[in-house]
Amino acid sequence: QVQLVESGGGLVQAGGSLRLSCAASRSPFTFNRSGWYRQAPGKQRELVASVTSGGLTNYADSVKGRFTISRDNAKNTVYLQMNSLKPEDTAVYYCKAVYQWSAYWGQGTQVTVSS
Repeated sequence: QVQLVESGGGLVQAGGSLRLSCAASRSPFTFNRSGWYRQAPGKQRELVASVTSGGLTNYADSVKGRFTISRDNAKNTVYLQMNSLKPEDTAVYYCKAVYQWSAYWGQGTQVTVSS
């Protein structure tokens, strides 16, 4: 079992930055893959960024160059640094971890970007 707790969401103006944190119950370096997803009202949940156990990253085209995913082994945390935020980034952001090929989700954190 893996527990994930997201934090760091909030209200920010367009052009601003936020850093989301996903505190895990074990080292994120033990995950097959970890990542951030988001779901806006009336839309499907979509991948934002992911990182494999080997460190390979993948980003949605809409966030490339603005968002960065990283891991901290000492703090058992996966981060999502979000810069140059846009109103269309408004969504609930979820952390996901794949551990021993089972998927685990956090409860989500709201990010609202005002224009």
